[in-house]
Amino acid sequence: MTDAPHTLLAPGANLAALRNTRGLSRTQLARQAGISASLLSRIEAGDRALAPAVAAALGKPMGLSMADVLGRASVSQGDEQRVAALHSAIRDYDLPGRHEVHENGILAALETARQHRDAAEVDRLLALLPQLLRSATTYAHDVNTVDAWMALSEVYSTVYWLAARHRWMDMAELAVTRQRWAVEQKPDPLGVAIAARDRAGAYLNGGDFEGGLTIVDRAIAQAQSGLSGQERAFAVGVLNLRGMTLAGRLHDKQEGRREAERHIASAWEAAEWFDDRDWHRHNMIFGPRNTTTHVLATRLDLGRPREALEVAEDLDTALTGLPATRVGPTRMNLARAQLDVGDRDGALESLSAAWDAAPQMARIHPTAREVFRVLSSLHRRSKPELLRLSKLSGISL
Repeated sequence: MTDAPHTLLAPGANLAALRNTRGLSRTQLARQAGISASLLSRIEAGDRALAPAVAAALGKPMGLSMADVLGRASVSQGDEQRVAALHSAIRDYDLPGRHEVHENGILAALETARQHRDAAEVDRLLALLPQLLRSATTYAHDVNTVDAWMALSEVYSTVYWLAARHRWMDMAELAVTRQRWAVEQKPDPLGVAIAARDRAGAYLNGGDFEGGLTIVDRAIAQAQSGLSGQERAFAVGVLNLRGMTLAGRLHDKQEGRREAERHIASAWEAAEWFDDRDWHRHNMIFGPRNTTTHVLATRLDLGRPREALEVAEDLDTALTGLPATRVGPTRMNLARAQLDVGDRDGALESLSAAWDAAPQMARIHPTAREVFRVLSSLHRRSKPELLRLSKLSGISL
């Protein structure tokens, strides 16, 4: 595998290790990245959380992606074998198997994968995906229908999701390429929009936020012309959610705010089609509730934690009905916002809630690991909850 090595370090500590390996001083790296040396020093010391946009800026002078700086999640030896099996299945994208695959079996396996993903059961999803991908490949080639190719595209979308969560960037980028290929065999406008959304996600993970925004804007125009009604609102909505996330991480915060507000306004307009109930389609979620979680994260990425906290005032209501894959990261972002305004106790409470909602995701998510690192550094006395999270995360106090 060509990805960067696994790391047990939280992102800020991983950044320090990468910088030291390259023989760069803090002053040198900060100057090349266009950030202050004092900010870099605070991040490495554990006094400030490493934000994704800052990770992207610091990675560029070292020839690293944002995902490299945040650190590739570690996996067990058994999971390494499953990752290799998944790589093999992706390589064989145009080699259907000889065994017969029945529609009922594919639909049942897809539903199981959806359940594992919604519950953030990362280990079960990884165990299921290699064979599911091979079966879906065979089925799509055999029956050659729109629904069959959409099913295969959905499997590749889930592969991308899993790879991106672990920062396996070679697999993530290959998955979105295969996803687009699958959906183009029998084009479905909604599938095309979802594939573009995931492709823009690969740009996001790599730190190329401008490139990702280009993909999003082009896909929105295509969805607006190729779809109608709620399907168009859904496609445009999920693309705008990706767009606001990308915009929030632009290095130029003035431009980022302008672009983010454009995508936020468009997302809210699309969300009006769904009243108070979000739609779930092909592992995508869109509606007012998921829009709220993305606006919170975007305000935070723009360096406006107090605005993020304002969005979170009725967060329990917003999270009602959303899967663990949205609840966990949103609680992590709330913890980061609280940390940024000096509310350490609130941040610890929110981080604990994130672990309770999605423990397997929290274990590998850079925000959860980074917020814990900073909290453990700032608290002069160990709290029982910090000790619990230390054991769960594998990060020493």
